[in-house]
Amino acid sequence: MQDQQPKNLKRRGFLLAAGVGSAGAVALVASRVGKDAAKPLTTVSAEEKTGSYAETPHISNYYRTARV
Repeated sequence: MQDQQPKNLKRRGFLLAAGVGSAGAVALVASRVGKDAAKPLTTVSAEEKTGSYAETPHISNYYRTARV
């Protein structure tokens, strides 16, 4: 018996190249994002943290509508 080769190898090559290319793109983006994600966005002092809760009209409306 003869081993039969598929006739359309271009399609397989394209799908393989697309898979490898997208994996490379993800790796490139992930390497760049990791550097920026490690930096803190803002620093808040202890004085600013205390008393941060304030009942605004929006919160009061939620409490009013959530009563059972």
